[in-house]
Amino acid sequence: MNYKKFFAVSLLTGALFSTSLLTGLYTPTTQAAEFVTTGKVIAVNSVSAAPSITKTLPNIKILATGGTIAGSSASNTDTTGYKAGSLGVDTLINAVPEMKSVANVSGEQIANVGSPDITNEILLKLAKRVNELLTRNDVDGIVITHGTDTLEETAYFLNLVTKSDKPVVVVGSMRPATAISADGPFNLYNAVKVAADKQSIGKGVLVMLNDRIGAARYITKTNTTAVDTFKSPEQGYLGAVVGDKVYYYNEPTRKHTTSTPFDISKLDKLPQVDVLYEYENNGRCLYDAAVTAGAKGIVVAGSGDGSLSSASEAGAIDAGKKGVLIVRSTRVGSGTVAPSSGDAKNNFVSSDSLNPQKSRILLMLALTLTNDVNKIQTFFNEY
Repeated sequence: MNYKKFFAVSLLTGALFSTSLLTGLYTPTTQAAEFVTTGKVIAVNSVSAAPSITKTLPNIKILATGGTIAGSSASNTDTTGYKAGSLGVDTLINAVPEMKSVANVSGEQIANVGSPDITNEILLKLAKRVNELLTRNDVDGIVITHGTDTLEETAYFLNLVTKSDKPVVVVGSMRPATAISADGPFNLYNAVKVAADKQSIGKGVLVMLNDRIGAARYITKTNTTAVDTFKSPEQGYLGAVVGDKVYYYNEPTRKHTTSTPFDISKLDKLPQVDVLYEYENNGRCLYDAAVTAGAKGIVVAGSGDGSLSSASEAGAIDAGKKGVLIVRSTRVGSGTVAPSSGDAKNNFVSSDSLNPQKSRILLMLALTLTNDVNKIQTFFNEY
C-alpha cells in the first residue's frame, strides 16, 4: 500500500483517521474516498451522523466559509498551491473528534470559497445567521472557519454587527488539511475550546490561531505564509490557550457587538467603499475612477501618518465635494492616524488605529446610518 496517498486521503475525508497528538499514531474510524488510477482523490463522500448531545457540555455551532483550513492538495508538502475551500464542514468536524470532549458541536456551510472571494453578500448572510443562532437557548457560542487572507475583515465586521455577548470565534489555518503538519485541526479544536469557555463571554468577536487569542479590532495578518502570521502589534493579544486551558490577560477597550448601533437585519447590500493606495508620484485618476464607478466612500492607505500627495489630495477633496466620504488610514502597518483640523471641511475623517481594510468595513456600516462627517469620525474614535 502507498501510505503517503492513504494518509492524504484520510485528511481529505476528515474521517478515516483520528490523530493522537501524544503518540503520533493513527486509528481507523471510517472509510470513504474514490481514487483515479494515479491515486489522486477525485471525490470525497462523507456521511455525517446526527451529533450526540451531552447535556453537561456547552453547545457550539461551527459555521464554515471555506479557506485554507478547508483546503487540499495532491501533495502533502504543498503549502501554497492548494485549492482553498475543498472540504465541507462535516469533514472538518469529523477530523477533530477530540472536540466532542469540549462541547456538543454541529456545523453549517455558509460558503466554501477562498477568503479573497468573500463578498458583502456573504458577510451579510453570515452575520444574519450568527445573530439568528445566538438568540437560541441551545446555542452557547459560535466558531467560524475562514480563510486567513481576509479573516480580519470578516471578524471586525462581525465585531460591529453581532448582537449578543455569547462568544464568537473566527478561526483559520495557514496550511491546508493535506499538509504534513496542518495547523487547522488544532486551531479548530482551540477555537471550540475558547467559544465554550465562559471567560470568553462579552469580549467581542475573537480570532484564534497558533494558540493565541486576538481581538477582532486589533488583530491583523502580518506574514504571507508563516503559521504565526496573526499578530496584534500595538495592543497585544487578549490571551492564549496553553496546556488545554484558556487564559485571558487583556480586555478589548473599544465598543463592540451589543454596544454598537449597526443593525444589518434588514440590509441586503452595503454601500460601495473602495481602498486606494498612496505612493510616490501618484495622481488623482483613481479617485475620479472610484467616484465614476459609484463609490460612496474611499479609504486612503496613506503614507506615514495618513499623508496624501498634493495631486492625490486634490482628487480626494473633489470627491469629498461630491459627497464621497474620505477616510485617511495608513499603509505603514501600525500606529494611529492623527486627525487634522482641515479634515471635516473636506469630508475627511481619520482612521484612528484601524488599518485600511478594517477602515473600509467600518465606513460601509457607518454609511448605512449617516453621511455626517463628524458623526462618522465619532464612530472611528469609538469602534
